[in-house]
Amino acid sequence: MSPTAKLTEEYVDASGGDWDEVVAAAQAGGAERLVVNMGPQHPSTHGVLRLILTLDGETVTEARVGIGYLHTGIEKNMEYRTWTQGTTFVTRMDYLTPLFNEAAYCLSVERLLGITDRIPERATVIRVLMMELNRISSHFVAMATFGMELGATTIMTNGFREREMVLDIFELITGLRMNHAYIRPGGVSQDLPDGAVGKIRELLTDMPKRIADMRKLLDANPLFLARTRDVAYLDLAGCMALGVTGPMLRASGLAWDLRKAKPYCGYETYDFDIPVSDGCDVYARYRVRMAELEQSMRIIEQCLDRLEPGPVMIDDAKIGWPAKLALGPDGLGNSPDHIAHIMGGSMEALIHHFKLVTEGFRVPAGQAYAAVESAKGELGCFSVSEGGTRPHRVHFRDPSFTHLQAVAALCEGGTVADVIAAVASIDPVMGGVDR
Repeated sequence: MSPTAKLTEEYVDASGGDWDEVVAAAQAGGAERLVVNMGPQHPSTHGVLRLILTLDGETVTEARVGIGYLHTGIEKNMEYRTWTQGTTFVTRMDYLTPLFNEAAYCLSVERLLGITDRIPERATVIRVLMMELNRISSHFVAMATFGMELGATTIMTNGFREREMVLDIFELITGLRMNHAYIRPGGVSQDLPDGAVGKIRELLTDMPKRIADMRKLLDANPLFLARTRDVAYLDLAGCMALGVTGPMLRASGLAWDLRKAKPYCGYETYDFDIPVSDGCDVYARYRVRMAELEQSMRIIEQCLDRLEPGPVMIDDAKIGWPAKLALGPDGLGNSPDHIAHIMGGSMEALIHHFKLVTEGFRVPAGQAYAAVESAKGELGCFSVSEGGTRPHRVHFRDPSFTHLQAVAALCEGGTVADVIAAVASIDPVMGGVDR
């Protein structure tokens, strides 16, 4: 909504409802208004997001959000899997930020286990390295889809091209481009392979020019400015009232970042800045995200300088799995030495390995919350244990879910075209919304 838009004294029920009820309510108002669906199958709604818009000509008088079209039941499914198997579920929630999902979950599990201070230093550095790479890839998708929806197809192709560079590194390190299950309770699943550090340094060398090229296309583009300046205005008070975090909050002038405010994984020891803007509009959110790309590269470079030889999984045979992962003749599984040990050298080691893989480790009864600063905002994981090998409950605070409640504040009073820019500036991913 524009800062100069006029508000009416009309109050609406924003709890959703059946389509017939929405139409009947609009007709009962007496005015000639049009109620339309934007989505859930629409190229500009970031997946299966349904927007129910009430229009007075081209002006949006009411905007409602319909979700649930991608519901996966991930949180419920995790109650029937071991704590380690949970990583294969959470990585699929917001599929553009899988490593943040894994990190938040594993940090909460480690708090329940009381092993936060026992995570190997190399594993912690690799976690930070992977999360910042993931922040870059997520922001590039945000810019790419944003450009596509506003008609700037060059931005779309450039954004996805740059993202591919990061996904190539993910594939080299984890074996997968998405849905990695790489961060595990106790550390990470495997060490960096040969050539990974060199590949990342190539990225750091090449990426500044690519970011500069994208800025040349957008920063002062008059068409882009016309579509983003004073559009979807949401000031700091509105962000605080709606629970908005991440780039949207920082684009309203508040330098709130969990990496600084409530550090985790040793972020307090890294040198980086928090980009902010007081524009409170779509353009300000774009500028914040672009600046964050540069700060993430600063952090990644520091991570590479800190990588010292050492283990990447906690030295506890009853928790750490995989315990001795190394590339064998088949390129998979535990190291040949470890397999020989558990299969022929120690009956106790075989029993521990069998129970760890089939039953999982036990987590003391209790509850814990851990939050990370994902690419979209505060991503929190609340885990509850009854003392067994499976979670009693795992619930996530996903920023996309929280930010969608700001759609009405961003869109009402603007035009239909502004709705596209408003939703794009939120950068929601429905995999994180419909868990």
